[in-house]
Amino acid sequence: MPTTTGLHLLVDSTGTKMLGEGEWKTKKHGAEYRRQWRKVHLGIDASTLEIRAMEVTDNSIGNTPVLPALLEQIPADEKIASVSGDGAYDTKDCHEAIALRTAHAVIPTRKNAKPWKANRCGADARNDILYATRKLGRAIWKKWSGYNRRSLVETKMRCFKLLSERVMARDFDRQVAELQVRAAVLNRFTRLGTPITVPVL
Repeated sequence: MPTTTGLHLLVDSTGTKMLGEGEWKTKKHGAEYRRQWRKVHLGIDASTLEIRAMEVTDNSIGNTPVLPALLEQIPADEKIASVSGDGAYDTKDCHEAIALRTAHAVIPTRKNAKPWKANRCGADARNDILYATRKLGRAIWKKWSGYNRRSLVETKMRCFKLLSERVMARDFDRQVAELQVRAAVLNRFTRLGTPITVPVL
């Protein structure tokens, strides 16, 4: 497990339903109308559980193209020690973005994964994960690497949805603003709910 001090960023995404126009079109055009979703991509601090980065996209955008944008929201002078994500982030673009921030990738390789050629930044680090997984087994690698703490971001996603599973605004910019407000509220709750530990003499 990496011991370098710095931000340990946990990333994941979830879908949120759209009210208003989507439901109106479903009524007008029938069940064959394809419902649209907004996809919320979050990066949280593993230590404080605060949301540090957030992007909103439509449901056609996967996790991979969004990761560099999440990392850009972390100040350039703040050290990122590690970035943890599920197997969907096991791509060359994601590993390169993480390596360019001199961070440690904690991303399980996909099943039947093969070594990458070392022609891009981050390829060697990703191959190390592949070799470690083959040698130790996936379960031991997850425990050794600290991957299991990624469950914290999944818990944060559930908290995010408890505020509401839908967005009320109709146009995209207002939807983004609505979701950003929700993230700010959740961060406020997180700070209020964090216990302060003091030594007892």
